[in-house]
Amino acid sequence: MLDRYKKSDETSYSLGTTLTIELLIKKPDKVKMVYVHSKAIRNNTFNQIEVLCRDNAIPLVENDKVFNKVSEKENCYVIGVFYKYIAAINNENNHLVLVNPSNSGNLGTILRSMVGFGLSDLAIIKPGSDVFDPKTLRASMGAFFNIRFSYYSTIDDYLQTISQREVFPFMLEARSCLGTFAYPEKYSLIFGNEATGLDDSFSAIGNPVRIAHHHTIDSLSLPIAVSIALYEFTKSKHID
Repeated sequence: MLDRYKKSDETSYSLGTTLTIELLIKKPDKVKMVYVHSKAIRNNTFNQIEVLCRDNAIPLVENDKVFNKVSEKENCYVIGVFYKYIAAINNENNHLVLVNPSNSGNLGTILRSMVGFGLSDLAIIKPGSDVFDPKTLRASMGAFFNIRFSYYSTIDDYLQTISQREVFPFMLEARSCLGTFAYPEKYSLIFGNEATGLDDSFSAIGNPVRIAHHHTIDSLSLPIAVSIALYEFTKSKHID
């Protein structure tokens, strides 16, 4: 029987129909089983889940008690249980680097922006939010299953592993402003914690940059700042 998610668990959950379908499509080999609530509407979407489970030999079980234990949403009628997996970043690709992200919902929103703007590789500097937390998965709207991710103990550990590229720490005190310089083909974008940002030591790393905004606010929220940066760095490759 399932219980509340813990970081030490070998499995995690996809809470909701849409998210579970993404799981079944993108990572069917990692799915342990799928639970369905008796109140789930047996429509075409439910039929898709049945077909995906049948084709991949995944147990589909009706069990209402599971939902009372693991789901905080009253309208959640499908739960996918899957084994955690390793999907290390490709060091040749462009990266988003998050230093000590602390909010699972924010992390999930950022994952969705990453995939929307064509980045698939995320580096997280510890301590940081758990990418497998169901709150992260739900906020990502399924984007999580399209990314690769690696955790590093320090920023130096990360920098020692990457191929030659330009590195851009986003800092309020940076002189360079986003949108005023040419963007390179190979890069890493570095963002700090939601509350504290990046400390002064990052000013000596790469090319610090800031996002200009009115002084009526102190700063932008992390998911918004990341989304703006991703848009700018990838806008030449946007697809209508």
